[in-house]
Amino acid sequence: MTEEIIGNLQYPNVASVQSVQLRERSVVYVTFTDGSARDIDLEPYLHGPLFDPIRQDSELLAKVYVDPETETLTWPNGADIDPDVLYYDGDPPWSKPEEQN
Repeated sequence: MTEEIIGNLQYPNVASVQSVQLRERSVVYVTFTDGSARDIDLEPYLHGPLFDPIRQDSELLAKVYVDPETETLTWPNGADIDPDVLYYDGDPPWSKPEEQN
């Protein structure tokens, strides 16, 4: 059986996180499975009950790793960030409401 990936023609890339390296306070260097890589400031994403401890504790923040099964940025407390959010610099494009004509 052949697996198909459902895509979006406007945003055809579906990339997961391949590796992560902490650069400074909340900035990480992320490599995606499509070969692209860049520094990402995680501060805008570190809000809410699961992320508050990470934002407040630099040692916990530094424990970020790539979950090999889900290919997401993950922390020991169970928090994670969807790769599409990181790849597209915010909410995945398909999560935004379509404009009404």
